[in-house]
Amino acid sequence: MTKESAEIAENLLSLSKKLGSGQAEVLISKGRSSSIEIREGELEQAEGSHGLSISLRVINDQKSAVVSCSDASKEKLEQLAKRANEIAAESLPNPFIGIAENDALAKPSTITSIDMTEPDELILKDPSKLKAIALKAEKAALSLEGISKTDGCSAAASQSEFFLATSNGFSNGYNRSSYTLVASAISTHDSKMERDHAFEQRVYFEDLPNPETIGKLAAKRAQMMKGAKKPATGNFPVIFNERISGSIVGHILAAINGESITRGSSWLLDSMNKKILPENVDLIEDPSLPRRSGSRPFDAEGLLASKNSFIQNGILKSWVLDLKTSRQLGLKSTANATRSGSNLPSPGVGNIELKGGGKTLNELIQKAGEGLMVCSLIGSSVNQNSGDYSRGATGFWFKNGEITYPVTECTIAGNLKEMLKTIVLANDSREYLSRRVPSILVDNMTIAGN
Repeated sequence: MTKESAEIAENLLSLSKKLGSGQAEVLISKGRSSSIEIREGELEQAEGSHGLSISLRVINDQKSAVVSCSDASKEKLEQLAKRANEIAAESLPNPFIGIAENDALAKPSTITSIDMTEPDELILKDPSKLKAIALKAEKAALSLEGISKTDGCSAAASQSEFFLATSNGFSNGYNRSSYTLVASAISTHDSKMERDHAFEQRVYFEDLPNPETIGKLAAKRAQMMKGAKKPATGNFPVIFNERISGSIVGHILAAINGESITRGSSWLLDSMNKKILPENVDLIEDPSLPRRSGSRPFDAEGLLASKNSFIQNGILKSWVLDLKTSRQLGLKSTANATRSGSNLPSPGVGNIELKGGGKTLNELIQKAGEGLMVCSLIGSSVNQNSGDYSRGATGFWFKNGEITYPVTECTIAGNLKEMLKTIVLANDSREYLSRRVPSILVDNMTIAGN
């Protein structure tokens, strides 16, 4: 949190109050980023940005407006406050909107410091470091036999600040940093090319794996896809590899999001306090984890962030709520408001973990017998009302507990409600990720191949 942001927010709230705003909040986002992409040992693209976003939301007689600008001068702030109040006066009232009540706001004494940002900005000051690790990753990928080329390798770094102030006294902020490295590789077999990649993201630059390791992993994945073919059509077990299993949890989170519930457009609409997963499975959120990209000390409405148990022993226990959706449903906010720029607050999650797995991936494959292990998903067709699921997939066919051949150009289909009832989890989730989801076995899905 910077003194500058606090002063800007205080001035803007004061200006808005003089113009008659009943409630107001200011969101200030600052960010610096740099990204490098290389291909065949040469610089393909380099980008850098340094941005400021000042957003004001006013609520007058349950009529609201959100406006934003990128200029902190007194003249621009005055214009911003005037425009926000004018737009709010012409808006339609909504009985569910409003900033948090005083007693619900996070108090300074309760807001704990979470390690979410690297204090050293040397990477942003010297983008050559990003170019160096991207070059090393590509060189490592090309060093493996059978890898003819790459689809480019990239590295990026960012530092950002989030500051929130409300007209009833909340004023606080936090910083976060992010570093990513992506390597790709292309293998050739019988004139047919197969590509794959490896991706890593960390809050601290020093926590990124060795770039050679990432490059070789991308190359090995591309090598393993040589000779990929369509599988047989039929009903088989499907394992969602840990690389992409988080997408399944993503569908659950979308279905229990307060926006979906208040709209009545969720395949889990009538599932509160009902069993939707096996009894040993939990879905929890912990926003206090250090060095995780999904951590937060408070949400985008100033509510103290705390651990949420959305699913306990397979039973759905809570929706994902912000203030507006919680008021619509007559419930308490789960402090899951997210927001950026001139957008209104909306429910969202950070650090998520799907717990309950005890088997290794090999044990999962042996248990399944014969079927498809999905390592990449293409496109998406998910009916938000019914849960009907259909996606393109690539991966590996297994039989008798062994991988037999790589698979491409197939479609997997089922219904999420039925798919989730009997899932079996592995124990291979990666601890350092914001979304920790292990490999997931679904015992029966339709596979369309040959």
